[in-house]
Amino acid sequence: MTTVPARTEKSLGLVIDLDTCVGCQACVTSCKQWNAGGHMAPLTDINPYAGGADGVWFNRVHTFEHVTDAQARTVHFPRSCLHCAEPACVTVCPTGASYKRASDGIVLVDEDKCIGCKLCSWACPYGAREFDTDVGVMKKCTLCIDRIYNANLPEEDRVPACVAACPTGARHFGDLGDPASAVSKLTADRGGVDLMPELGYRPTNKYLPPRSPRRVSQAPAALEPASADDGFLGWVDRILSR
Repeated sequence: MTTVPARTEKSLGLVIDLDTCVGCQACVTSCKQWNAGGHMAPLTDINPYAGGADGVWFNRVHTFEHVTDAQARTVHFPRSCLHCAEPACVTVCPTGASYKRASDGIVLVDEDKCIGCKLCSWACPYGAREFDTDVGVMKKCTLCIDRIYNANLPEEDRVPACVAACPTGARHFGDLGDPASAVSKLTADRGGVDLMPELGYRPTNKYLPPRSPRRVSQAPAALEPASADDGFLGWVDRILSR
């Protein structure tokens, strides 16, 4: 089993604003395009233009119709690896293929060590792992390490492809381990939350709940403790209902 660093020098991750995400899929397609030739390439596509289309995608956007007594609205919920501080996918990996970097907190997969046992995908409650059937290994979001550390790119382009492509500025990237960083301040100001924190994995990525007109000038309400069977959709509903 792989040991997780007790502390990391940085905690790089994403802050996703559910108030401004319009579900355009630009983050999804830009992620696919960049990573098809990047660190985890190639990314399999099966019958992409026919029935039963499938393949490897590191970023997906789910769309929900959220209905309450007061209002109904369509909410788009992006989902990818959350680069947890206590990642279950890492601790269950029998070969050390899944690991968390001490330098920046990013969770990665070493394809040379991966045996395709899928234990990591079963352990991840967020469904963030993708099995590539063509090569028989697990793949996942890398926060575009081949972009964010690429000295050949202009400084402003050294962000994950999904962040660079978002037309509404709904995705933010930075060091969530630094309370003075822009993403940490944004999270604090908007009451950003973890996804399913009761599981104890301490995801780095945060979600900013949608704002409603009656709450814009009020402090964000705290989330009630979760029940054991809330699950992913239950937690999405609780975030939207704040």
